[in-house]
Amino acid sequence: SHTKMATAPLGFSIDSPRWDQSTFVGRLKHFLNITDPRTVLVPEEELDRAKALVEGCRAGLVPPGSSQEQLLYAKKLYDSAFHPDSGEKMNFIGRMSFQVPGGMAITGCMLQFYRTVPAVVFWQWVNQSFNAFVNYTNRNAASPISLRQIGVAYVTATGAALATAVGLNLYTKRAPPLLARWVPFAAVAAANCVNIPMMRQQEIINGITVTDENNNELGRSRRAAVKGIAQVVLSRITMAAPGMIILPIIMERLEKFTFMQRIRVLHGPLQVLLCGGFLLFMVPAACALFPQRCSLALADLELELRESIVARHGDKVPYVYFNKGL
Repeated sequence: SHTKMATAPLGFSIDSPRWDQSTFVGRLKHFLNITDPRTVLVPEEELDRAKALVEGCRAGLVPPGSSQEQLLYAKKLYDSAFHPDSGEKMNFIGRMSFQVPGGMAITGCMLQFYRTVPAVVFWQWVNQSFNAFVNYTNRNAASPISLRQIGVAYVTATGAALATAVGLNLYTKRAPPLLARWVPFAAVAAANCVNIPMMRQQEIINGITVTDENNNELGRSRRAAVKGIAQVVLSRITMAAPGMIILPIIMERLEKFTFMQRIRVLHGPLQVLLCGGFLLFMVPAACALFPQRCSLALADLELELRESIVARHGDKVPYVYFNKGL
């Protein structure tokens, strides 16, 4: 059908961020919007309509009568479900908007079933499988990774998580009970330190593209890749920390009450709900810790890259910029 297309509102760009991305609060608002778990329930055809609308808007064509609000909502749905580099629809489980429901179920279970080795092994394995899925789904399309590398990353991260969890579990048998409850967090942190660098090893081996302020490519840097990946590891650990450190203290206190000892069955669901409360805020807050567009001082780059930049641009490029990924 040939409907008349209106042009986009003046001065409105669908891709420019709505909030100042150089401040933590601006980034927090941006990620609260993108990681909104309600978008997981949006039906497929509505997501496809949102994509068509966003792509139309990029081409300067908007259906008549579209309000700016409708366009912004379409962009929110588009950001929540489609890969930023390739524009492909991402699988359900790997979306950032599924981080809260998926993460709260798994974290709640890790915190609840921490006493026996088989339970620890099972839930750490489930968590690492979920992580591998999320990391694969949100991978940087510019640095593709082979299925073999994904397999190796998955196996090593799961191994690191299990070794930490089972090792510490045996070690805390004689320790105060609260320490045993903190073992799942130590395992998750250790696994993140292995999983993310392994998943993104291509970037560390070959370097990632760095640009000047105006997005002109300057070359590839391995140090930039290391900085970006280190920030992602830190934000993933921060994402898990409050729930996995504070919740055990809360549960430790609560379980001393008689009424809590009567309702043992509900301890699991209660931990899952409380985890959800922490993650609702922590997923966007952790994503917002560092700017998406990361910078590195010229002085910190590899010697040959630094020399080639200075040779071409003199001292006009004090910093280089790159996308750190999620």
